[in-house]
Amino acid sequence: MKRVVSVSLGSSGRDHRVEVNLLGEAFSIERLGTDGDLDRAVQMIKSLDGEVAAIGLGGVDLYLVAGKRRYMLRDASIMARAASVTPVVDGTGLKNTLERRTIKYLHDHKILEFDGTRALMVSALDRFGMAEALQELGAKLVLGDLVFGLGIPIPIRSLSMLGVVIRVLAPVICRLPMSMLYPTGKKQEQITPKYGRLYRDADIIGGDLHFIRRYMPDDLSGKVIISNTVTRDNVEEFRQRGVRLLITTTPEFEGRSFGTNVLEGVLVALLGREPDEVGGSEYEQLLDDMKLEPRVEYLNSP
Repeated sequence: MKRVVSVSLGSSGRDHRVEVNLLGEAFSIERLGTDGDLDRAVQMIKSLDGEVAAIGLGGVDLYLVAGKRRYMLRDASIMARAASVTPVVDGTGLKNTLERRTIKYLHDHKILEFDGTRALMVSALDRFGMAEALQELGAKLVLGDLVFGLGIPIPIRSLSMLGVVIRVLAPVICRLPMSMLYPTGKKQEQITPKYGRLYRDADIIGGDLHFIRRYMPDDLSGKVIISNTVTRDNVEEFRQRGVRLLITTTPEFEGRSFGTNVLEGVLVALLGREPDEVGGSEYEQLLDDMKLEPRVEYLNSP
């Protein structure tokens, strides 16, 4: 059995483990949270190095992506360097492929119509492929990278402007502790309603689950959520707030949609290759072979 483990800076209260069979291979898939403790995460990765098929980085991105530019985050690079034998992935290599596929799937299967809809991307740097796919299909984007990542209440209205902003801020952002950029540890369990107008004006709210939850209001009636790493408790939170439709870009395993880093770890383990050696077309082929589709769940009637 191949073992894939995601070591996360997030809350240990979200830990989960499943066993699944994919393309004839048995997998143990596990998520281990370190409650925001970077040193603990590094030690955990060192202990897993050489013992598992792949290690995922959870609660952190190794890179922020804007178009063809990539910016490496300090804390993530510290975690990645803790392993010298086992492949380490953060999901970035797969996101661009998987999330574009998700938006195309929703469009082709007439589940959602994107032309003219208002889409709030809580962080496009974390989901650039999704943001581009939405824009290509006619969605009106509002990008919350400054709002949700830095607490600066200035939404960005285009991907080109986001590129300008990140080129200016990247040298500072990439050196900041992850806890200043993203909810880690127990902060992932907290919801403080804020920026209500951004949520209210959106038809679709897409991106990282913890960014979405962090400031979400009590009323999300009729909204569509496109995210992942969703637990059964998260589904109930959205249901109670009136969310109409929940979509996760990664498939559901025993009530849990794992992070993209986990799925990328599984694909790398299946290929038996280093992540840098795998191209988008190979990920596409494996996803086709596995017949993986996004999770689409109607939570409330329109």
